[in-house]
Amino acid sequence: MSYTIYLVEDEQNLNELLTKYLESENWNVSSFLTGEAARAAMNKPPHLWILDIMLPDTDGYTLIKEIKAASPDVPVIFISARDADIDRVLGLELGSSDYIAKPFLPRELIIRVQKLLELVYKNSDTPQQSVTPVSSYIIHEDVREVYEGDQLINLTSKEFDLLLLFTHHQGHAFSREDILVKIWGHDYFGTDRVVDDLVRRLRKKMPDLKVETIYGFGYRMLKG
Repeated sequence: MSYTIYLVEDEQNLNELLTKYLESENWNVSSFLTGEAARAAMNKPPHLWILDIMLPDTDGYTLIKEIKAASPDVPVIFISARDADIDRVLGLELGSSDYIAKPFLPRELIIRVQKLLELVYKNSDTPQQSVTPVSSYIIHEDVREVYEGDQLINLTSKEFDLLLLFTHHQGHAFSREDILVKIWGHDYFGTDRVVDDLVRRLRKKMPDLKVETIYGFGYRMLKG
């Protein structure tokens, strides 16, 4: 699969160097020196964004909000000279998948990009597995869409992730902690009650799902 990557980096020499390394992996790379130039390309989302935080006309935190509003499932890697813990945490909270502090070796970026693309798009070349019926719904995993008949059901990224978790493990009992780790990751700090809220939203949007509450433990999707 040929991936498209958008690189936003205002230091021209570094921009050109990283573009060269990314293109050496046979990826299609569009590079931008300003946030305004990047905004003009948001209507054609890539497979991955690489964002510098400090830009001449905006900042990466503002851009990632706009990116996630337009294409919530497209991953983002931050690169920045700002290496304080608060910057890393804020980047993750806003939806970035990774954060690389400058200076770094270009090869390190390549390896991280490879791993992230593999993680996010590893099933893209298996169309026989991409369409999954469950209850009255049809799940198109490759494009992360769900339909009931001809009606598209709008799910957030985490709602869709939870749906896939339940669908791929029907009959399995998940504790709240299990779901928290699988959907939010090991680095999440907060109450596991966010799981209850996520399940509630998914049930509201997809009432025919047979998601059972296991009181004092977690949830399970019944088979069939």
